[in-house]
Amino acid sequence: MFKKLYDWTLSLSASPRAPQALATVSFAESSFFPIPPDVMLVPMVMAKPERAWNYALICTIASVLGGIAGYGIGALLYDTAGAWLIRLYGYGDKMDAFRALYQQHGHWIILIKGFTPIPFKLITIASGLAGYDFLMFVLLSAITRAARFFFVAGIMNRFGAPLRRLIEENLTAVGIGSILAIIGGFAAAKYLF
Repeated sequence: MFKKLYDWTLSLSASPRAPQALATVSFAESSFFPIPPDVMLVPMVMAKPERAWNYALICTIASVLGGIAGYGIGALLYDTAGAWLIRLYGYGDKMDAFRALYQQHGHWIILIKGFTPIPFKLITIASGLAGYDFLMFVLLSAITRAARFFFVAGIMNRFGAPLRRLIEENLTAVGIGSILAIIGGFAAAKYLF
């Protein structure tokens, strides 16, 4: 199963529409979609390492724009779409406590959680709900998302060939590890939120 998914992802990453797909996933992940863009960024950099920095920039810009959409969901649509999304991910009962924590430590929450596997959409929606300063939110989102995506692109650009061999030799373990990392990100967010 993982071999077919891996081959499909690599073929998609080499297609001419890959940058648009990467931008779409990056945007969606910051506002509502559960899968992080890293699942596309990594194979795209492996397929075309010379484009690593372009791909990281695409992820960063699209993620910040998606974050703005998530902020809007929290600020303007929380009673409908925002609350539904937060409940869908299992965090509905923690939003009041998070809002209070956000008033004191919002900048650190954005910077730290925006770099981690914790779902960024939770941060963007909560930022809008808490009424966090919009311009500061955009600036901090740009910093943390750029740091994350350029870090991933840099690692893959520098160590791509050996990592690709390691991934291909241990595809099932890497696939299971990726799924566990995504689940772990949601679980960590639930614990830390």
